[in-house]
Amino acid sequence: MKQLSITILLAFVLWTVMFSPWTAPYVNFWWAMTGSAATLALLATLFRPRWHRELSFTPSNLLWGIAIAVALWGVFWIGDKVSSWLFQFARPQVDSIYGMKSGESPWLLTGLMLFIIGPAEEIFWRGYVQHELSRRWNANLGFIVTTAIYALVHAGSCNFMLTMAALVAGVAWGALYRFFPQRFAAILLSHALWDVAVFIWFPI
Repeated sequence: MKQLSITILLAFVLWTVMFSPWTAPYVNFWWAMTGSAATLALLATLFRPRWHRELSFTPSNLLWGIAIAVALWGVFWIGDKVSSWLFQFARPQVDSIYGMKSGESPWLLTGLMLFIIGPAEEIFWRGYVQHELSRRWNANLGFIVTTAIYALVHAGSCNFMLTMAALVAGVAWGALYRFFPQRFAAILLSHALWDVAVFIWFPI
């Protein structure tokens, strides 16, 4: 539990530095995110080296991964319209998130999110944190606590929409891992595809 607690604390520190309005201007977000996600994935591999045994990139899982990404994009499209109607601050906060890609090569960002950031986040949050908490407590509590932590690490951004986006996405991926751990490859793929779709291919 000590190793798990340390890695979660590290995630809080890294995400706060990347997203906080007091520190974010001093770091390159995309390289910081890439390094942070990769570091956490490496630690997850060090502390739980057998996570990769849950991966099975079968045609079925590939199709599931695409379907999950498309469905989640649809949920966020609807959520954007509803939140913009309900809250005046919603759209400006969403626009500030999209502002992070300003001046960056879309091809570079696509590669980073598709091959490093998305997969690495799933390896850490679901493949390590949720798995370990579920093993130590129970599957339901592991899912709930991991989802809450995943949302809270984004709270340092002081961006309500970003934190809620993390909560919604965390609920989706966490619930899938809770009930369909054999679909871990599909979950990992969906995270990577959704990242690229929502930021580069089909921004909301």
